[in-house]
Amino acid sequence: MNTTCCIAGGGPAGMMLGFLLAREGVDVVVLEKWPDFFRDFRGDTIHPSTMEMLSELGLLDAFLTLPHQKTRRIEAIINDQKVSIADFSHLKTPAPYIAFMPQWDFLNFIAEQAKVYPNFHLLMETEATDIIEKEGVIVGIQAKTREKEFEIKAQLVIGADGRHSIIREKSKLKVTTSGTPIDVLWFTLPQGSIDTDVSLGYAKAGQFMVMLDRDSYWQCGYVIHKGEFEKMKMAGINTFQNNLIKLVPAKEKDIRALTWDSLRLLSVTVDHLKTWYRPGLLCIGDSAHAMSPVGGVGINLAIQDAVAAARILAPELLKKDTPIAVEILKTIQARRMFPARLIQRIQVFIQNRIITPILKTKEIKKVPLPFRILKNVPILQRIPAYFIGIGVRPEHIEPKKN
Repeated sequence: MNTTCCIAGGGPAGMMLGFLLAREGVDVVVLEKWPDFFRDFRGDTIHPSTMEMLSELGLLDAFLTLPHQKTRRIEAIINDQKVSIADFSHLKTPAPYIAFMPQWDFLNFIAEQAKVYPNFHLLMETEATDIIEKEGVIVGIQAKTREKEFEIKAQLVIGADGRHSIIREKSKLKVTTSGTPIDVLWFTLPQGSIDTDVSLGYAKAGQFMVMLDRDSYWQCGYVIHKGEFEKMKMAGINTFQNNLIKLVPAKEKDIRALTWDSLRLLSVTVDHLKTWYRPGLLCIGDSAHAMSPVGGVGINLAIQDAVAAARILAPELLKKDTPIAVEILKTIQARRMFPARLIQRIQVFIQNRIITPILKTKEIKKVPLPFRILKNVPILQRIPAYFIGIGVRPEHIEPKKN
């Protein structure tokens, strides 16, 4: 195959970039190694910044017809005391709330919009396995399906294949890892009668969990020390259940139904590439900067990477058979690396200074100072709402050129 831009990875970054490039007239191929987008416990938070971009594309109304839940506030229950953390309702944006939607619905929606353009090609069950290099320049990728292996030659290769990126591994780009002291166990609990526009965090001595409203169920993320899961399993499921019941007594009956098979372990990694590119190659999203689940901002940062990359790359890619100058790729990294690294530093600070001390302590004598300040000065709740909902250096969609 031959194309102008080949994108490895059909996640939020890859699909959005493919759609935006095709919209500008670029011939683009997107590879997704699975037969569909259905995955349990993927990032399902669509933040106000992403919905503002959908509004700029004229797609927000159609997007909001899909089933979703709105979260306008984030609150936490710390030692049985409720504290408010973020209030999104004050954001000056078309959708001042977080929309919880299965990621497969979001990706299918973007795919349907992209398929309008004949120059957009989505290859499902097709996996990138290696890069093709010629005289120091990446000129394509090796790919495979169930039936065959083949080459895709491209003017530019994009690595958008996630935190375990084959593209960045094969291109030998250097990865720097930040210390990450936590992992997360994901599971679901049946929904009850709740305030549906609020997401909750629960914290007691030695335990921390988030509960995300998914309408018919809670999506729960139980935070543990890095590498602790095997030790927990040795202690037995009853010990885990008993500890969880202490944290959320109202859910005792549902918690007793949990098994080890109903839990999914997310090994948390925070890392970044020192350099996101090589001649003929660019990495974006988790391939360039794997995020912690703290704040649920990873999907939205990845999408903003895609918007910035599309805006800068499209005019260059429309110049047929002209190599993309390394300076162009450097410009994209320079624009997007600052917000990614700043958010990562905030995530690591929260992991190290707030979550880990809660996991280590045998008694929470008082609500941590940052939460007390947010509770006592409600207007300050707009600050975390802005950082979570809009982010640093938000990107926007430019009007389509005729």
